[in-house]
Amino acid sequence: MKKGLIIVESPTKVRTIKKIVGKNFIVEASVGHIKDLPKSKIGVDIENDFEPEYVVIRGKRQVINRLKQAAKKVKEIYLGPDPDREGEAIAWHIAEEIKPLGKPVRRLLLYELTERGIKEALKHPAELDIRKFESQKARRILDRLVGYNLSPLLWEKVKRGLSAGRVQSVALRLICEREREREAFEPEEYWTIEVLLASDKGLLPAKVKTFRGEKLRPQNQDEALKVVRDLEGAKFLVEKVVKKTVHRRPLPPFITSTLQQEAWRRLRFSAKKTMLLAQRLYEGIELGEEGAVGLITYMRTDSVRIAAEAQKEARQYIEQTFGKDYLPPKPPVYKSRKSAQEAHEAIRPTSLLRTPESVKPYLSKDEFSLYELIFKRFVASQMKEALFERTEVRIAAGDYGLLASGLVLLHPGFLILYRPEEEEEEATLPQVQAGAVLELKKVDPKQHFTQPPPRYTEATLIRTLEEKGIGRPSTYAQIVSTIKERGYVEPEKGHLKPTELGLLVNDLLVAHFPDILETGFTARLEEELDRIEEGKADRISLLRNFYTTFQEVLSRAKEEMASLKAGVPSGIKCPSCGAEMIIRVGRAGAFLACSRYPECRETSDYVRDEKGQLKVVQKTQVTGEVCEKCGRPMVIKRGRFGEFLACSGYPECKNTRPISTGIPCPEEGCEGTLIKRRSRKGKVYYRCSKAPKCSFILWDEPLAEKCPSCGAPFMVKKRRKGNLFKMCPRCKHEELLEE
Repeated sequence: MKKGLIIVESPTKVRTIKKIVGKNFIVEASVGHIKDLPKSKIGVDIENDFEPEYVVIRGKRQVINRLKQAAKKVKEIYLGPDPDREGEAIAWHIAEEIKPLGKPVRRLLLYELTERGIKEALKHPAELDIRKFESQKARRILDRLVGYNLSPLLWEKVKRGLSAGRVQSVALRLICEREREREAFEPEEYWTIEVLLASDKGLLPAKVKTFRGEKLRPQNQDEALKVVRDLEGAKFLVEKVVKKTVHRRPLPPFITSTLQQEAWRRLRFSAKKTMLLAQRLYEGIELGEEGAVGLITYMRTDSVRIAAEAQKEARQYIEQTFGKDYLPPKPPVYKSRKSAQEAHEAIRPTSLLRTPESVKPYLSKDEFSLYELIFKRFVASQMKEALFERTEVRIAAGDYGLLASGLVLLHPGFLILYRPEEEEEEATLPQVQAGAVLELKKVDPKQHFTQPPPRYTEATLIRTLEEKGIGRPSTYAQIVSTIKERGYVEPEKGHLKPTELGLLVNDLLVAHFPDILETGFTARLEEELDRIEEGKADRISLLRNFYTTFQEVLSRAKEEMASLKAGVPSGIKCPSCGAEMIIRVGRAGAFLACSRYPECRETSDYVRDEKGQLKVVQKTQVTGEVCEKCGRPMVIKRGRFGEFLACSGYPECKNTRPISTGIPCPEEGCEGTLIKRRSRKGKVYYRCSKAPKCSFILWDEPLAEKCPSCGAPFMVKKRRKGNLFKMCPRCKHEELLEE
């Protein structure tokens, strides 16, 4: 009989662990959860202390039987799903199925999938953690109570297929409220005055800061020009020169949220993509003869703690690679958030011997980019701080006070490896002394306007969720992914812009569930979930208190919530009959319809301007093309799957055809042209007009330009890391279009 059975949730983990534990152990995978709440009903017995009704997930009965058969062949069972709440729930459900066999069941906490990490976990197995499981159950039941009641309400009032959730709807609210702030924003004009001064040692750029000791900010051109005139007749005198050393500490190693934020900023990876890549790096990568090895520690963590042996290895690596001058006297200490689980470590490489370059041949391009980011951030976090000398020159010019500042790098420290962000470099100033008289060379007034608050990016949304205590490391990626997939937000120049559907759904939910979708309320629930895990609160009391309030609000909402299927007032008059147009939501999205339907069948698309006001979109657009059946002009119309050409003589003539790009099909011998189409999921693509006879399909937008390199008949648009390129699909020649 073998010594033990190790059960993890991922087949990739199985390969990594098998190589290390040898033939004494059987290693199996549950392939995620084996039990969950049923899909067909709420699955929570509200009258019986909110007891969850867990059922075996479809297709997992065979997995359970396989695990039971394996368990019969061993002395002990080790449950090694991820070391977090979700992993604990998986472990408990597996234990419930296997415990009747009478074998000892222990918990295996695998923080890194390396020989050291796995053997250490086997040497010190833990017990199943009922408090962590209770916390996970509470979260799952809360989410089910909210989602199972709010989503059908949206199906009834808006349209089928929508969803609402306890946390995702709060995230959507943040995005929509930021949009309202932008719409309400009124830009204000202001001016800055920059000057260029000369000393006998060189040129000195400075900015006007004060007038008679008070902060100066001209509000219009007249005020700015007065300052210019005053300065042109003033004497410039150096009042004071201040020099001080500036210390810049390295940032702590990554936790889940900061990894997602930095991967978005530097690599333009979505939160979901970042976590998928990190999961691969954690679970194990095949490294040639070395076999499968986990390259990073567990990637769902909110702790910046670093194990002592990892710090020791980092110090050795820094000394060997950069020299003693880059090593601080003692390892840096970083402070985690109050609610952080300190049993976890920060995200770090499992071994610094596996440098990014040494493992690059075994990684995909994206895996390498993320591993390199994690590697450099961790090493930099253990390096000496950077030192700068800041020089400030304060200058008097009559009633005006000016400031010139410069920064000189004295020692790069961690910056030699990792720069936290793109920093605006300050000029190096020439040496000047107090009392020196400077000569005015140039005065440059500049007009500015205050800017509205920016839309959220994935990075800034995750940072805000974390700061407000909404969600936990394991949920951030799913929150962002869900609101995108539901069509509530859309990407625009790297930002998350709420769609019309997102705005309408948010307005309905906030109007009827203002407290439950309030950030403070959601954060307090998260704190209670943490208290359950700490043994300081109980699941039943939390659920009972929440549901009492939720049920009352839900009952009112069912009666009072406006229906977008019936329509809500828009404030726009019908162009046909003068009645008010109402906003309705159909399969193709939101639109305007006459409130006198069916007597008046007038409908129209609409958009919102920068102030959020509704603007009617003209239904048709004349193209210059004519109908081949009746000779009338063809116009552009929009349907469920995008734009198309239709005869303006409809309904007498019902001729339609796709919009052609005018670019010939590249298939040899084909006489078709490429036409724009839209898939059922909304993705735009281009196919040959001779389809299905010709099967050519293109997923990138074509440009009617010959390739300057190989002469191919057209180029295509490609977007990469926020930059727009035109690229030849044949020879891959590319040129930058937009940065």
